[in-house]
Parts: sequence; structure tokens; C-alpha cells
Amino acid sequence: MAVKENEATKGKTRPISNIEYVGMSLIALTLIILFVKPEIIGGSFDAMLKKAVGPVVDVYLTGTLGTAIILSVMTGRILERLGFTDALVRIFTPLAKVMKITPLIIVPAIYNILGDINASGRITGPALKKAGATKDEQKIAVATMFQSQQSFSTFMLGLVAFASKGIWAFPIVIIGILLPVVIVPFILSKTLYRDVQYKDISEMPSFTPGTPLFTTLINGAREGAELMFLLLIPAVVVVFAIIGLLEYMGIWAPIESAMSAFLSALSIDPVTGMQSILVAPTLAMNTLVETIGTMPTRFAIGSFILAASGLPLQIPFAQIPAVWSQSSDLSGSEAMQAALVGLVIRVLSAFALAWILTPMV
Repeated sequence: MAVKENEATKGKTRPISNIEYVGMSLIALTLIILFVKPEIIGGSFDAMLKKAVGPVVDVYLTGTLGTAIILSVMTGRILERLGFTDALVRIFTPLAKVMKITPLIIVPAIYNILGDINASGRITGPALKKAGATKDEQKIAVATMFQSQQSFSTFMLGLVAFASKGIWAFPIVIIGILLPVVIVPFILSKTLYRDVQYKDISEMPSFTPGTPLFTTLINGAREGAELMFLLLIPAVVVVFAIIGLLEYMGIWAPIESAMSAFLSALSIDPVTGMQSILVAPTLAMNTLVETIGTMPTRFAIGSFILAASGLPLQIPFAQIPAVWSQSSDLSGSEAMQAALVGLVIRVLSAFALAWILTPMV
């Protein structure tokens, strides 16, 4: 039989796939460029390199941002070890009972505040399933997670920026970060995601780790370094390299102009707003520390609230679908849709709260 199959397939070749046609087109295009204007290839790479090396070296490696990230993640882990997560869940429980929704939906947002969006899914996803949370409640948890920053360093650097300009941060934190974590679940449970029901606190696991305090410090610092080197710096290189290439091609300027106009209309500083959306909110808040004195208070508040979210864009479009589809009852598309709902709410709230909070600070 094997001999007959070999004879039947002898002389036949594998059909060319679509991606191979793409590859051959690229080869042809490369040869044409090498013949007509070979400096385009080297110039493109040089433009990407020059655009990316500045933020990576000057901001993360030799600047203060890298150390700030490590310290902030370490601080977040200390707070978690001291019962911060469980305390917030306990405080939220009476409100959850009134809203007739499981208190566990707040936990992803708390983990976001402490700077671990992966833990938000990997830890609370299975906990939500175990507690019998409905799909709608799990979607609310994802959308609510977008109402708080996904890095504790974003929060800390924002406070540093406000202090440097003499802006009173208390109402911004309470109304801009903590209040939406309560209000958004209530609104969504009455509109988009209505299949909700209260779960008693006795059904919840403890989210306070039992590791020794010194071990918590060391692990937190190591986690901060991993965050910087394995996630933030690669993201910065990718995004700034693409921007550098688009600049070299002459098409980035109109894109940047359109995004700047859109963000300005929303009372968000264009520079830090684009950094939050495309690169990392941590980088945006580090920039805000340096530039807050040159912008209206309203723009600084809008930028901080936008940064206090699940941005940049690779998180709702890639990271959240991958993590939540594995650890919860949600599919990748369901998790992405819930994340985008939360992102839209966050953008609109950044615009509204920038106007509301400015007279208070």
C-alpha cells in the first residue's frame, strides 16, 4: 500500500500557498529597491533604530523610569501581602450585595492597580468560575479592570506629576480611579450584562499570599525587572521602530496630527495620550512628570485618567483574550469585546472627569 501511495504521489509538487506568493513578491520588491535605490533599505533600518534607541536607553535604562517601575511593583506586592486586595473586596462586598452581583468582579481591577494585569486573569478567572460567576459577570470583571491602571508605577508617577504642579490628587484618585470601579459594574449590570447574581463572601478565596515579607520584597523587585525587560522595553522598541519607519516613509505626520487633534478634543495631552495608547501608560506618566508644567490642569487630569486603564492597545486586542480564554468561561472574542467596552467607557470618562475634576483641584 505504501509503495502504491508513493507511486501515486511521485512527480507531484505541493501547491503554492498564498503566503509564498507574498514572500516571492517581497523578494521581487527587495531586488527592485536594491537596483533602483538601495539606500532605502539601510535608511529604513537606521530610522527605526534611531527612533527606538532614545526611549529605551535614555528613559528606561539610564533614566529614572526603570528604577521607578521596579520600586512600584515591589510596593504593590507589599500592599498585596499586607491584605490590601482582600480588604478592598471586603469593603466592596456590601455594595455588591446591593447591586446583586458577585464581589469578585472587583478583584481584576484591584490586581490592575497593584500592577499585574496577567494575575487579574490567571488568578481571578478561575476564582470567578469556582464561585459560579455567570459569563456576564466575568465580562463585567474584564470591563471594570479597564477602569484602573495596569501598572502601579503609572499611579505613583502620576502622583509625582501632580505634586510637582501643586495639584490636589485626592479627588482625582477617589473619583477618577476608585469610584468607576464601583459605578461601572452597576451600570453594566443594568444595561449590557444583566445576568448577574450576588455571591456570599464565604465563597471567595483569600488573595493575600503567605510568603515571608523579605521574600515578597525580593520577588516584587524581580517581577518589576521582568516587567521592564520582558514586556515594556520590547513594546517600546516595536512601537517606536514602527513610528520611525512611518516617519521615514513620510506617512506618520498626518496620522500623528489626527490622533493629536482627537486627544486634544477629549482634554487629553496628545503626547502622553499617544504614549498611553501605543506604548505604555508608565512611559506616558514619566513624560507627564517632565511636561506637566507646560499644559493646562485639565489636560494633565485627562491624561492621568486615560493612563489609569488597560492600555496600551496590545492588551485588549491580544493579552486579555489570550489570558482570559484560558482561565475563565469567556472565549477570546468575548473577552476582547468586554475589554473594548471597558476601554470606551474609560476614554469617555477621561473626557468627562477632566472637566469635572479641574475645579476641585
